[in-house]
Amino acid sequence: MSMGRGGGRHNPAAQGRIRMDKESLRTLRRVFAHIGDGYLGRLVLAMGCIVVSALVSVASALFLRVLIDEHIVPILLAGSRDLSGLASAIGAMGLLYIGGVASSFLYQQMMVSISHGVLRDIRNRMFFSMQRLPLRYFDTHATGELMSRYTNDADAMRQMLSQSIPHVFSSLLTIVFVLTAMLSLSALLTLVVFAVVAVMFFVTARIGGKSANYFSKRQKVLGDLNGYVEEMIDGQKVIQVFSRESAVRADFEDRNEQLFEHTDLANRYGIVLMPIMGNLGNIQYVLIAVFGGMLAMNPSFSLTLGGLASFLTLSKNFTNPVSQISQQINSVVMALAGARRVFRLIDEEPEEDLGHARLVKTDGQGDCRENAARSGACWAWETTGENGETRLVPLAGDIRLQGVNFAYETDKPVLHDVDLFAKPGQKIAFVGATGAGKTTITNLINRFYDVQQGRILYDGIPVQDIRKPDLRRSLGMVLQDTTLFTGTIMENIRYGRLEATDEEVIEAAKLANAHGFITRLPDGYQTVISGTESELSQGQRQLLSIARCAVADPPVMILDEATSSIDTRTERLIQEGMDRLMEGRTVFVIAHRLSTVQNAQAILVLEGGRIIERGDHDDLIAQRGKYYQLYTGMRSV
Repeated sequence: MSMGRGGGRHNPAAQGRIRMDKESLRTLRRVFAHIGDGYLGRLVLAMGCIVVSALVSVASALFLRVLIDEHIVPILLAGSRDLSGLASAIGAMGLLYIGGVASSFLYQQMMVSISHGVLRDIRNRMFFSMQRLPLRYFDTHATGELMSRYTNDADAMRQMLSQSIPHVFSSLLTIVFVLTAMLSLSALLTLVVFAVVAVMFFVTARIGGKSANYFSKRQKVLGDLNGYVEEMIDGQKVIQVFSRESAVRADFEDRNEQLFEHTDLANRYGIVLMPIMGNLGNIQYVLIAVFGGMLAMNPSFSLTLGGLASFLTLSKNFTNPVSQISQQINSVVMALAGARRVFRLIDEEPEEDLGHARLVKTDGQGDCRENAARSGACWAWETTGENGETRLVPLAGDIRLQGVNFAYETDKPVLHDVDLFAKPGQKIAFVGATGAGKTTITNLINRFYDVQQGRILYDGIPVQDIRKPDLRRSLGMVLQDTTLFTGTIMENIRYGRLEATDEEVIEAAKLANAHGFITRLPDGYQTVISGTESELSQGQRQLLSIARCAVADPPVMILDEATSSIDTRTERLIQEGMDRLMEGRTVFVIAHRLSTVQNAQAILVLEGGRIIERGDHDDLIAQRGKYYQLYTGMRSV
C-alpha cells in the first residue's frame, strides 16, 4: 500500500514547521554524496540552468519599467505612431523568455534523470546490503516494513531530488535576485514586503507545525498498516479456514481509521494554510499599490509608473518563492526521514564471517584449485595452520556438536549442552515435540546463527573458521516451507547449481521422482511458474525443492520435514529416490512422520532442548522410552 507524496504548492504533505536537525543535515549531505558519485556534471549544468531561469524571471519584471517608461508613456504623450522601438524591445524580451523556458525544461529533465539514477544506485545498495544481513534481522523485522523502504521511502527521496531541492535552490536564487531588484526600485516599498513576509512566517510556524506533527504520525501508522496488510495477504488461507474475516476486517478498519484521522487533520491544517498565505499575498499587493501610487505621485521620490508596475510584479515573485521554500523544506525534511530509514538498512551490520577455510576441488592427488563446478568433483577444505602452512582436509561430511548451548533471546535458552556426532555417510534423524530444538540444530550447522557456548566441528574444523559461502555450498537443504521463484521449472531446479546442464537437471528430477509430473505439464521443463501455489500442488512444489537439492550434489544434506506436504503414495514413490540421493552423504532429517526415519543409523530424541535418547529404531523401541511412546502412539508428538 503505497501512498505517494507529491511536491509543489498544493501538496499538503509539504506543509509544516521548518525543522532541519543535525541528523537531517547529515542525511542530506549523504544524499548529495550519492549525487556527486557519477552525476556531478549534470547537477552543475542543472544548477546553471536554474540560475538562468531565475534571472529571466526577474528580467521580465524589470522589463515592465522599460516598456512603460521608455516606450508606452512617450508614445502616448507624443502621439507618435512609430512603434519600431517597442517592437524591438518586445522581440528582445521574447528571445529572453525563450531562453528561460529552455533553461527550465533542461534543468527539470536533468533533475529527473539524476533522481532516477541516484535511486537506482541506492536501491542496488539496499538490496546488496539486505542480502548480507543475518537471518536474525529478518526474524525481527516485518516484510511489509522492509518493503516500505523500497517503495514509500525511496519514492519520497525521488520527489525530493527531482522537485523539492531544485525548487528550493530556484526559490533562493529568485529571492536574492528579486530583493536586489526591489531595493533598486524602492527601499520603502521593500520594507512593506518584509513586513508581510514576517506575518507569513509567523502563520506558517503556528499552523504548519500542527500539520507536520500529524504527518509524522501518519507515516508511522502507514508503515504499520503496510506490514499488517502484507501479513494478512500471506495468511489469507488461515483467515478463511477459521472464518476470521470479520475480526480481521474490524482490526484493519481500526488501523485504517487511525491513518484517516492523522491524514485528515494534517491535510486540514495544510489546506487552510494556502488560502491564508494567498490572501496575505493579495493584501500585500494592495498595500504596495496604494503606497506605491502615493510615492509615484510625489515628485520627491524617483518611483515612476513603470517602476511601480515592475515592483508589483516583483513583490509577487518574492512572496511566492518564500512560501515555496517553507513548503519544500518541510517536504525535504519528511523525505530525509525516509532517507534515514533507507540508509539505516544500508548501514546494518552484515552477517559476521571471520572464516578463512575455503572449499576447493581436487583431483585426489593434492593438486587443488578454487571451487568452480561441483558435479563429479573431489572436494576438500583448504585451511591455514598456526604456522602459516596451507593444508587440505578432505571433505567427508563429519559433523560434531560439542557442549552446544544456544538461545535466540538471552533469557530463553533453546539448546542445553547438546553433544552429537554424525559420521560421514550417516543418516541422523531428529524427532521430538515442536519447539524441542530440532530445526535450531540445523540452523547452527549452516551458521544461520552462531553458538553461544560449545562448538561445532565440520571434518574437524570449527564451522566459525569456514567461510559462510563455502560452508553453505557444501550443505543441501530441503525445507518444510518450499520457495519457488518466477521462471521455468528448469530454472527453479537449476537454482541449486546454476552451471548444471539440462541433462543434469533432468537426472536430478528423476532422482527425486519429479520427472513424471513435469513431463505432463503443458511445456514440460520449460513450463513457467510464478512462484505462487496456484500452478502446482504443495507436494509437487516439494518434489521440485528436493530435485533442486539433488542437482546441487552436496556432501551433507538437511531435510527439515521434507516430506511433510507429500501424500503417502507420493512418499512411497520418492523414498527410493531419496535413499539414492542420500547414499554416501551425511544426512540430517527432521520429521514428525516417524516412518520416514526408521532406516536412520541414529535417531536423536529431543525434549526441552536436550537430547534424551539416542540409537537406531530397534534400540529405541527396545528402550520403551520417549521414542517408543511417540512411535506406538501412546503419546503424540
